[in-house]
Amino acid sequence: MTDPTATVTEVAGRRLRLTHLDRVLYPGSGFTKAAMLHYYTRVAPAMLPHLAGRPASFLRLPEGVTGQQFWAKRVPPGSPAWVPRLAVTHRQETMPQVVVGDLPTLLWAANLGCLEIHVPQWREQPDSHDRLIIDLDPGEGAGLLECCVVALTARELLAADGLTAFPKTTGSKGLHLTVALVNTPAEQVSEYARELARRLRRALPDLVVDQMAKQLRPGRVFVDWSQNSSAKNTAAVYSLRARPEPAVSAPLDWPELAACRRAEDLAFTPGAVAELVADRGDPHAALTDPGAAGTLPG
Repeated sequence: MTDPTATVTEVAGRRLRLTHLDRVLYPGSGFTKAAMLHYYTRVAPAMLPHLAGRPASFLRLPEGVTGQQFWAKRVPPGSPAWVPRLAVTHRQETMPQVVVGDLPTLLWAANLGCLEIHVPQWREQPDSHDRLIIDLDPGEGAGLLECCVVALTARELLAADGLTAFPKTTGSKGLHLTVALVNTPAEQVSEYARELARRLRRALPDLVVDQMAKQLRPGRVFVDWSQNSSAKNTAAVYSLRARPEPAVSAPLDWPELAACRRAEDLAFTPGAVAELVADRGDPHAALTDPGAAGTLPG
């Protein structure tokens, strides 16, 4: 069937065929594929530096959030030769993965229905990490406000170790705290994150759990340190999320996190995030500045 919305355009010297632009990806709001492409174009100057050099894993939803969804790591057959890629070994198999390093690649992926973009805490070499991430995941009966309490305590503990954390929403119920590091052995980063989770449990024993067991989590916040495994990926800052309504893993600053009184205070639409970037630039730009990278204690 002919797609009347299909168009061929040139982006930064690359030819792109964009299709099904009127397809509604979020039926609850009418947010279309064209709106997704427009959003990623607007936030690209802020988002791309966070993706550079990192192999991407995509959550593809070609028909939108109510349709089939599946994870994609391997570069699909027929991909343009200009799409950057990196060979990554998963267990016994090595496969090429996309590296979203420029706007044409970002829009090419979005056109394939890659709604969510996830990346690891390393660039190019999985045994050498340049980021530490703490995933704050609320259990049943807890929520974003409880995550904010834990985040503020984590910030103090990290600062005492000479590390600067940058908070963002997950685009769902929790928060991510990200720290830029000089290249550090992966095992050392994971061990520090695990010990930080223990320290948070000791500091907030009625609010924090540091074990994955579901029965421990009602009313508490799970500090998931395991996201620092070389095999794990985390939703990239500015990535859309596959929720009933359009949602974004949105960058925050500490004053707005500290001022949060309702979960809705930190729920940002794609349009609001794009406006933030246009008005203020990237609040997390320091994460991509090698001169601002920290060193783990010890």
